[in-house]
Amino acid sequence: MAKETIRVEITLESNLKHVELIEVIAQTVAKQCGFGEDGLHEILMAVHECAINAICHGNKEDLQKQVGLSLSVHPDRLEIRVRDQGKSFNPNDVPDPLDKENLMKPAGRGILLIQAFMDEFRVGRCENWGNEVIMTKRLPSPSQPEKGGVGREHQ
Repeated sequence: MAKETIRVEITLESNLKHVELIEVIAQTVAKQCGFGEDGLHEILMAVHECAINAICHGNKEDLQKQVGLSLSVHPDRLEIRVRDQGKSFNPNDVPDPLDKENLMKPAGRGILLIQAFMDEFRVGRCENWGNEVIMTKRLPSPSQPEKGGVGREHQ
């Protein structure tokens, strides 16, 4: 993998039909980073949840709004940013899905899953956008690629 940062960026209409494209882009980049089956699954689950949240909760499925995806490959990590054009939110204000009264609810676990699957998770505001979720995952070691990974030494 190159020592400089490599970046892939796309902006899409805020439509649920684009979640699959967002996942394909994230999967393609993550595979090139050497992530194996486990790492790919974790990244794709986090990206899926984040994209759904951006489109449904951030942009309220408003087709006039956009969702942005940015993937940056650094020498030691993959950084994924998902942006929406919604109102600001604080992830600490989201009801805890593990609370007794929330356990049977069919939704509300996205942030919990993202935090569980990724090494870092932050939420902030992005100039000229709205919310920006930043997720990072450390790259697999070149000497010990993940199970099912292509291994970064072969790139």
